[in-house]
Amino acid sequence: QVQLVESGGGLVQAGGSLRLSCAASGSRFKINDMGWYWQAPGKQRELVATINSDEETKQADSVADRFAISKDSASNTVYLQMNSLKPEDTGVYFCYSNANIYYYPYGSRDFWGRGTQVTVSS
Repeated sequence: QVQLVESGGGLVQAGGSLRLSCAASGSRFKINDMGWYWQAPGKQRELVATINSDEETKQADSVADRFAISKDSASNTVYLQMNSLKPEDTGVYFCYSNANIYYYPYGSRDFWGRGTQVTVSS
């Protein structure tokens, strides 16, 4: 298994910034993609941003000019720098990873963190 542990959420005023971190740990795995999804109360989980092993990124249009994803491959950690936060950014942010697993059953699998709450006050 791959464990994903998020940190960095909290309460911030509109216009403020937060930096989320997510560290992947485990054994006999290789990260393909890592990223962040967001879930507002009563809504489905939505993509925020992902980054792959080639440093290629995808971002939701709503955050493209405010959020930036980056990673440290050496430590299997992904970051989400969130600037100019808005009340509508409030929700739980989940870390995501797709990884190759090198033990039975072999193959590529998706993993999720438990989520970190981000609350933006107006």
